[in-house]
Amino acid sequence: MEIIRNDDATLTVPVVAGRHDHDDDPATALPIEDQPTTRVLHPGQPGYAEALREWDEQQNPDRDAATSTQTGRENAMAVVHAVAVDPEHDVHKAVEALDDPQPSAEALRHVLVGGDPSIKGFAHEVAEAEGDEEIPAHKVTRIISEVLAEIDT
Repeated sequence: MEIIRNDDATLTVPVVAGRHDHDDDPATALPIEDQPTTRVLHPGQPGYAEALREWDEQQNPDRDAATSTQTGRENAMAVVHAVAVDPEHDVHKAVEALDDPQPSAEALRHVLVGGDPSIKGFAHEVAEAEGDEEIPAHKVTRIISEVLAEIDT
């Protein structure tokens, strides 16, 4: 089963039977066939960044490893900030303002590869570059999800 990115930026991920916490008491434990087969992850939850990276890789499995250029990273920071401060949260408009969105997408993919520490560091860089307050990491992750989905459409 593939990871599904929902319109609200949540991810529906497969759950492997028997690989999650359950009650050790056989009288109250769910039989394997009654255990959930999927789980919904929200931005900021443990495992979300990793699942988002896997979802992105599913979209184009032949894509080379993500690389980040100076310009791509700067534009990625600008687009994340633009979406974060836009009262309408208009991802399409922010992406459309980029001359070439692919380097920004690569920079965002590169951030995802580093997981939560990389996302937190990126949030800090955005705040410094834009002279604004730091965006919470879970919000940055959600915006990255939305920007990548917009660029890939």
